[in-house]
Amino acid sequence: MLPGARALRATGLVRPAGAAPRTGAARRARCGPGQWPAWRGFALPAGPDLRHFLRAAAAGQPGPSPELPPEPGSTTGGPKVYLETYGCQMNVSDTEIVWAILQKNGYARTKELGEADVVLLVTCSVREKAEQAIWNRLQHLKALKARRPQARAPLRVGILGCMAERLKEEILHREKLVDVVAGPDAYRDLPRLLAVAESGQQAANVLLSLDETYADILPVQTSEGGTTAFVSIMRGCDNMCSYCIVPFTRGRERSRPIASILQEVRMLSDQGVKEVTLLGQNVNSFRDLSEVQFQSVAAPGLSRGFSTVYKAKAGGLRFSHLLDQVSRIDPEMRIRFTSPHPKDFPDEVLQLIQERHNICKQLHLPAQSGSTRVLEAMRRGYTREAYLELVHHVRDSIPGVSLSSDFIAGFCGETEEDHLQTVSLLREVRYNVGFLFAYSMRQKTRAHHRLQDDVPADVKKRRLEELIATFREEAARANAALVGQAQLVLVEGPSKRSALELCGRNDGNIKVIFPDTELEDAAEPGAPGRAQPGDYVMVKVTSASSQTLRGVPLCRTTLSRAAASH
Repeated sequence: MLPGARALRATGLVRPAGAAPRTGAARRARCGPGQWPAWRGFALPAGPDLRHFLRAAAAGQPGPSPELPPEPGSTTGGPKVYLETYGCQMNVSDTEIVWAILQKNGYARTKELGEADVVLLVTCSVREKAEQAIWNRLQHLKALKARRPQARAPLRVGILGCMAERLKEEILHREKLVDVVAGPDAYRDLPRLLAVAESGQQAANVLLSLDETYADILPVQTSEGGTTAFVSIMRGCDNMCSYCIVPFTRGRERSRPIASILQEVRMLSDQGVKEVTLLGQNVNSFRDLSEVQFQSVAAPGLSRGFSTVYKAKAGGLRFSHLLDQVSRIDPEMRIRFTSPHPKDFPDEVLQLIQERHNICKQLHLPAQSGSTRVLEAMRRGYTREAYLELVHHVRDSIPGVSLSSDFIAGFCGETEEDHLQTVSLLREVRYNVGFLFAYSMRQKTRAHHRLQDDVPADVKKRRLEELIATFREEAARANAALVGQAQLVLVEGPSKRSALELCGRNDGNIKVIFPDTELEDAAEPGAPGRAQPGDYVMVKVTSASSQTLRGVPLCRTTLSRAAASH
């Protein structure tokens, strides 16, 4: 279990480039409050003072006002930063937070790697393959550093996010390539860390926080003019599933104040964003404790047949309240959320999804396995039967709902019978979207300490291929049921395969491709025009595969008008 009464242990490293690794005794040495190690000839910039922490910790007092992003073009003369994002949607959101912080501190953004003064990789650690992609990328950056003209300042490379948190010192020691390492809760410290790196030293901050949510930072979208956006509503996870590294790389659960989330969504609405996805490692366990009058509210019940490794948490405004408030901001903005845990689906959430026309009728229900025995080893807190009961309840509550899920092939101790039960679950539920992976043992997890990774790699590969084949077969059948129906599609832009076609997604988050032609506007008959990104188009589905729908466009319309006509 992660400690609840004190901050998680942190490693703060600021080390001269090329210095020998510290001894165990040196690693155990701690600086005084607010102090950082310093070496002869170099003084670190001062950090936040006592007043900063007193303001943040003052019970019952409002936090700082969110900082608005700087005016576009206000940082064109500063050092140029190149950002690369790997992994999940949370990392996309983190990249926007990082850019907001750096932009405010005088950095300029470049999309050309060769122009960059600083290269930052926002990394993923959930599987070994994800980490290997980063090591491979670092080799390319090593060559780029070596070719850099002497007339230019040395290129600085930073590793951010989950891999930084998990591997810390290994990243700094391995080939001395990386200049900056920052964990998911240390992005505010990036300007200081980069200043240290400018002096030729390596710098790191991988402090995990019990309360950091970046609530006062309004992220700057990294893709201008986008029709969709991610909004982080909470960070960390308390579920402690035995296979999962997230609690160790992102820390304990903590939720943003609802007021700051609503402000960000309103800002996105004003910018013309038409779809917002609320993000969190366990998004539907959201619990805003910022308002004193709600701190004694009783904890909601779990889904029937589900349990947790921790005691029920009383108090706070819950996810149903947040979802209600977000959906009221803009009737023309779609709302999604991910990734939830199946245990946290009270009836009020399902009813809200069913009632509100702008909350997508699409749920992610990560199963991970179809075997009760494996689910117990995973510490998922439910049986196969409880999961299926939830699926039936969801479908009864939200007619036509689209379901997606996650599955792991070859978890510790998984037998062939266990595997076949997962295959049968895929057939029984018939998901529209699936994310399937072979198991990858992660250090620090309960599985690493208590279980054996005893399924051979070739068996994992074969089982994964069988799961993927089964998923695609059933998803094709599920999507085929939509042929002949009219689907409301949010246009995202041209199809990648043809400039003559447009691509978007329906309410169920399934990709839809259709011809780019002149269309009537349902609100203004007699005024034909071509659909643009951000437009809603009614499309009649003519064919379907496991991943894509194709159709013919009927008309341009609005989210509210489409809902009223059904």
